[in-house]
Amino acid sequence: MVTDARQRIDKWLFFSRAVKSRSLAAKLVVAGRVRINRDKAAQASDMVRVGDVLTITLERRIFIWKVLGTGSRRGPAEEARLLYEDMSPPPVPKGEAVPDAIPALRDAGSGRPTKKERRDTDRLFDDD
Repeated sequence: MVTDARQRIDKWLFFSRAVKSRSLAAKLVVAGRVRINRDKAAQASDMVRVGDVLTITLERRIFIWKVLGTGSRRGPAEEARLLYEDMSPPPVPKGEAVPDAIPALRDAGSGRPTKKERRDTDRLFDDD
């Protein structure tokens, strides 16, 4: 399914099924969420070649894909997987904390008041 050695980034993202439409792919590129060989893609018309490494940021997930080919159409998922090699790190399983994350510390009672505490405060300031 290789048509040419180069292809527009928005078409390639659409053909590889990274996004649902070319217009969403163009918005993703213009927003600065796609990098081609560590350089931000500035326009949807930027070209990708076989061997380029793309870094794509999508909703709490970062994909690192190596371009293996350019597509000629948006085909089934099996065909789309032939366009790239996934080099992304495995996702962190749900429920596990990030090892570098520091848990937020708060003194006991320093949060929002409970309903009972609010009523007691209202009684103190009531002018009746």
